[in-house]
Amino acid sequence: MFWVLCAALALVVGAAVLVPFMRRETGEAPAAAYDLRVYRDQLREVDRDLERGVIGADDAARLRTEIGRKVLEADRSLRSAQPGQSRRAVVGAAVAVAVTLAASFALYWYIGSPDQPDQPLKTRLAEARALYDARPDQAKAEAIAAPLLAEREKPQPDAQYVDLIEKLRAAVERRPDDIEGVALLADHEARLGNTMAAKAAQQHLMELKGDQATAEDHARMASILIEAAAGTVSPEAEAELVQALKLDPANGPARYMAGLLEVQYGRPDRAFPLWRDLLETSPPDAPWNRSIRMVIGDLAWLAGDPGYQPPEMAPTGMPQLNQEQMQAVQDMDPEAQQDMIRGMVEGLETRLAQEGGTPEEWVMLISSLARLGTTDRAQAILDEARTRFAALPDVLAMLDNAAAQAGLQ
Repeated sequence: MFWVLCAALALVVGAAVLVPFMRRETGEAPAAAYDLRVYRDQLREVDRDLERGVIGADDAARLRTEIGRKVLEADRSLRSAQPGQSRRAVVGAAVAVAVTLAASFALYWYIGSPDQPDQPLKTRLAEARALYDARPDQAKAEAIAAPLLAEREKPQPDAQYVDLIEKLRAAVERRPDDIEGVALLADHEARLGNTMAAKAAQQHLMELKGDQATAEDHARMASILIEAAAGTVSPEAEAELVQALKLDPANGPARYMAGLLEVQYGRPDRAFPLWRDLLETSPPDAPWNRSIRMVIGDLAWLAGDPGYQPPEMAPTGMPQLNQEQMQAVQDMDPEAQQDMIRGMVEGLETRLAQEGGTPEEWVMLISSLARLGTTDRAQAILDEARTRFAALPDVLAMLDNAAAQAGLQ
C-alpha cells in the first residue's frame, strides 16, 4: 500500500507539471491567440461606433492606439510560442520531473526503511500480546538483571546507621515472626540497595500477614520485584499489582506500575488513560508525577489523543516568606537567622518523611542540610531519596548533582 500511494502521488505530480506543456505541443492555441482575436474584434467595434456617431473621431483615435498596442504585445507573445520551443519545454519539464522523482526515491532508500512491512493495528496488537506472553518470569528476569544491578553503586551510609541495621537484622533473626521488625527490615534493606535481602524480607512479611496483607504491602512487594528485575514487570510482580489494586483501586504506586507494565509491552492505549488519571488525581508532590510528565505527551499521541495537555504543576517547596517576614529575618542576629532556617528545614524534612514530596524538594532538603553542616543527616536523606527514586534515572542524576555540590558521596 505504501508503494502504491507513492506511485499514485508521483503520477499526479508529474501530470500536473507536464500537462500544460503537452497541451501547447499538441497545437492547442495559446492564450495570446485568443487575446489577439478579442483585440481585433474591439478594433472593428470602434469603427462601427464611429460610423453610428456613438463616439467622436478623437476618442476613436485614442482607442485604436490603445488597442493597437495590446495587439502588438499579443502578436509578439504568439510569435515567441514556436513549436520547437514548446517541444523543448516539454522535454525539459519531463527531465526535471524524472530527476526529482529519482532523487526522492534514492533519498528515501538511503534514510528510510524500504524493507519495513506494513503495520496494521491488528498486527501491532498481536505483536504486543506475543511480547507480553513471552516475557520472562521473575527468576529469569533477575538472572538477566544481575549484571546490571552488580554495576549499580549502592548508598554508603554512615557507621551509626550501619550499626543500627545490623542490630535490626539480629533482632529479626531472633524474632522472625515479629511483623513490625520484618517490615522495618524490608524497608531499610531496600534503602541500602540490598534488593535481594529486601525481597526476602518482604516475602516473609507477606507470609506472616497472609490474607491481612494490605494494598500497600502488595504494592511494595511488586516494587521490590520490579527493582530486582532492573525495571521489568514480571508475571509475579503483575500478580502483586492486581491484588493491590483489587484491595485499593486508588493506590498510587500500584497504578503507576500498572501503567509501566502496559508501556513495556506495547500498549500505550492502555497506559495513557491509567497515567492520565493518576496524574490528574495525585497530589502535586507525588513521586511519580515527574516521570509521567516526561512521557505523557508521547503516550497521548500514540493513544490517539494528540491534543492532550497535562494539568499545570502547582508550586511546592519550603514556605515562602512575605516582605514583612523577610524584613524581620534581616533584622535578626545571625544566630536567630540560623535557628529559623533550621526550623524551616526540619519542617520540610518532617513533611517529606510523612507525606513524600517532589524530587526538587528532596534536593532542596539535602542541600540545606549540607549547608547547615549536618552532612551525616544529608547523606542519609540522599541515600533514602536514591532508594525512593531508583526507577527514575533523571531524578537520580539530579540527586548526584546535588550530592557533588554538597560534597556528599
